[in-house]
Amino acid sequence: MLLGHSTWSFENKPVIKSSSTVGGPFEAKGKIADDFDVLHEDLWLGQDSYEKAEKVLFEEALLRTTEKVNMTKDDIQFLLAGNLINQLTPVNFAARTIGVPFLGLFGACSTSMEGLALAAMIVNSHYGNNVLTGAVSHNAAAERQFRYPTEYGSQKPPTAQWTVTGAGVALLTSEGDGPYVTSATIGRVVDMGLTDPFNMGGAMAPAAVDTIEAHLRDTQKDINDYDLIVTGDLGKVGREASLELFIKHGITIDESKYQDCGLMIYEEDQEVFAGGSGTACSAVVVYGHLLNRMKKGELKSILSVATGALLSPLSYQQKESIPCIAHAVSIEYGGERS
Repeated sequence: MLLGHSTWSFENKPVIKSSSTVGGPFEAKGKIADDFDVLHEDLWLGQDSYEKAEKVLFEEALLRTTEKVNMTKDDIQFLLAGNLINQLTPVNFAARTIGVPFLGLFGACSTSMEGLALAAMIVNSHYGNNVLTGAVSHNAAAERQFRYPTEYGSQKPPTAQWTVTGAGVALLTSEGDGPYVTSATIGRVVDMGLTDPFNMGGAMAPAAVDTIEAHLRDTQKDINDYDLIVTGDLGKVGREASLELFIKHGITIDESKYQDCGLMIYEEDQEVFAGGSGTACSAVVVYGHLLNRMKKGELKSILSVATGALLSPLSYQQKESIPCIAHAVSIEYGGERS
């Protein structure tokens, strides 16, 4: 059912029956290391390129997710997934491995919640009973495409962010007792004219606020109705900018209930500049750390707002500004689904 202008309400409440997260060596030193299913000791994962390693990350997350509930690829109707690398190569090749009907998505770092929203819509409307969705990124692969190869040793400003090496996958089903998806607000592209690719948090903040406002308007909810609202990789700069925008727009928010995935994944002494980022950033925090907290009873309702900067090397070279987007998904746990 459509609420307002841009929010889907899922009356059948699709269940996140299983989820898995995989991380790299840097993530193994972070705040939420205990919430990963698998942590690797090196960035190569036994492969001869970082892009191939990224594919392996995603394959592992897919396999773990289905194994947890004793399912095989024959039980899955659809896979929805994306990453940052050109033409979605890592997830395309992972989809070749798993061999189920596949829809590739690109929403930059908003891809995880774009996928979750679409997967929930498929299950809610009974077009599929078991749908996998996820996202993956690799620090060295992303640096090579969007910045400079790691080996180059390029210096970065304090506004830059650190791409997460990881993968997060969730399995949505029409039955079960896990956390369930209640609604999703699809964001619009917002471009405030920023051009600095090393300040994506600042560029994405207006899109995050725009989507949160749209969600509250469509659902008639108050911002404090949620135990937690978590944005995707705004980092320090973007989070501060979004808080200023909330004040400007007359919205009062409890800062303790407003967090960012890019600030939750790494320790303070890890040199990640303004925080974490990447397609996997929201995926590993939500599908690992936050779902675990929900299952422990620490959180009953969260609004996950994954943000994405829709730039490319080509758009930057042609001196374009940075269009941004954010998608919000409401997840609840506890009480009756009906």
